[in-house]
Amino acid sequence: MTDILVYITSGFGAIFVLLAAIGTLRMPDQYLRISVNTKAATLGVGLLLTAAALFFLETSVTTRVIAVIIFILITAPVGAHLIGRTSYFLGNPLWKKSITDDLENKYNKHTHELKGHTQEDEDEAKHNSNL
Repeated sequence: MTDILVYITSGFGAIFVLLAAIGTLRMPDQYLRISVNTKAATLGVGLLLTAAALFFLETSVTTRVIAVIIFILITAPVGAHLIGRTSYFLGNPLWKKSITDDLENKYNKHTHELKGHTQEDEDEAKHNSNL
């Protein structure tokens, strides 16, 4: 029974890593590539590590696998955020079919800090709270 679980988790893990690799090649801009890698590759690596823990069935291996999975789940989104933020500040363009740019006119290009809310944001917040 354990062998079947190892086959299933390692198979799904390999599929998700493959999908992350294909998504990296197919996505039109860096921001979408970051999204693909953060989600699919993290899930794929987590499943492959789970397969390793199921295969060995030892406490030392399982605790290390759990520690690595927790580390990846914590660091992958933070790393993706920092790469995306740096890319935006350096001027990497969004995909030409992107609908909105949420940071447009909301940060100082010299200090890289977000500006305060605009009057439009406050009016929209009041309108949404009245609904």
